Amino acid sequence: MNRPDTPSPRRLVCARCGAAFDCGLGGPCWCAEEPYRLPLPDSGGGDCLCPDCLRRLAAAQKTPAPPVT
Repeated sequence: MNRPDTPSPRRLVCARCGAAFDCGLGGPCWCAEEPYRLPLPDSGGGDCLCPDCLRRLAAAQKTPAPPVT
């Protein structure tokens, strides 16, 4: 259950594969737990990627996030 001050997840469609998934940006989201951070597309590239596409793209780019200090 969401707290009143926590935004509800958004239902999105992956910009790469078209799979539907939930995005909790602004609140708890699955992507915050991922060890990768990729830049968002500059323009016209759509929105977030689904978990599978994010992981595949990150593995291809080999871009681990810097350690949190």
